[in-house]
Amino acid sequence: MASVKRKPGPAELLVLEDFLPYRLSVLSNRVSGAIAARYAKAFALSIPEWRVIAVLGRRPGLTATEVAEATEMDKVAVSRAVARLVAAKRVAAQADARDARRQRLTLTREGESVHARIAPMALESEQRLLSALTVRERADLNALLDRLLIAARNL
Repeated sequence: MASVKRKPGPAELLVLEDFLPYRLSVLSNRVSGAIAARYAKAFALSIPEWRVIAVLGRRPGLTATEVAEATEMDKVAVSRAVARLVAAKRVAAQADARDARRQRLTLTREGESVHARIAPMALESEQRLLSALTVRERADLNALLDRLLIAARNL
């Protein structure tokens, strides 16, 4: 009697190491971890704290909710990072003029100094990573990432 071949199901077809969301996560974790190790040592900052500083460096006056939206980080992670940065006097929080329940966040002089010193380190790390690609591949990668970000909104 001949054996019947059955079609593999989705669970059997999913190879985690080949799964795009997994690969993007691994890449992101490796890159963020490598960069974070440099500024964590020099500035005693976590990844969420650095992201808050980076966003406020370009867009002062955001609320924690707006920072969470801009970074696509969890609101709890942003809230904890903001609390640590306020305690370290790197971020100042002032009540919103229109809604006292919300606080507008800005970098303090210390926060601006940290931002000015870390930004070149982050950009240098990015350049080292991108040096593995040609100029054309970098342009292609940016275009592909833009398309995937748009597609991800529609999932």
